[in-house]
Amino acid sequence: MFFRYRYVLLMLFASVSCVAQTNSNERQARKMFNQIYDMVFGAQGSTLHYSVNIIGIYKTNGTIWYKEKKSKFVDEKYDAYSDGTTYWRADRKKMTVTIFDMNDDSRDKYSTKFKFSPDNYTYSIKRDDSHYWLTLKAKKGVKGIKEARVQLDLHTRHPQSIRIKVGIFHTTIKISNFKSGGISDKVFVFDKQKYPGYKYIDKR
Repeated sequence: MFFRYRYVLLMLFASVSCVAQTNSNERQARKMFNQIYDMVFGAQGSTLHYSVNIIGIYKTNGTIWYKEKKSKFVDEKYDAYSDGTTYWRADRKKMTVTIFDMNDDSRDKYSTKFKFSPDNYTYSIKRDDSHYWLTLKAKKGVKGIKEARVQLDLHTRHPQSIRIKVGIFHTTIKISNFKSGGISDKVFVFDKQKYPGYKYIDKR
């Protein structure tokens, strides 16, 4: 409580009002999150450029495409394709293509650390003159991502950056060239002809 009230009735009213405001903010934040989540992972597909630096341990930038359970990554070292059931990772330096089942967490030692379930978080939102700030905080006992703060364009609501806390560490993923819609399924098809001379390692 922010104030002490002399009368029980006033105290009760203030408490109910405070809870209602909190719930309203959380409902608004979750609704906006659901809209953004669908904008990125929905059936229309999306693409964006990303840049990330995990405290000097892992640094990369590249382009990613999403469409429901399908994805494609192109960064400085790797190309990775997923059609929703199978995952291909092409290492351009080693000239190898490793094939995984999508349920195999060993396919990517970094991205699999950032597993996410929307219902494991509480939500809040605020805005300034040019951005929305959407904050997600993990519920008690949730492993992996403990907190995420998403910066959204005020008008388009396109994501611009995500600050993530995992354990005691923070990292910021900067996002640019975001587009939602018009993504063909052909984007996610692994084309063996693009990787002549590569050694194939099948771990399925």
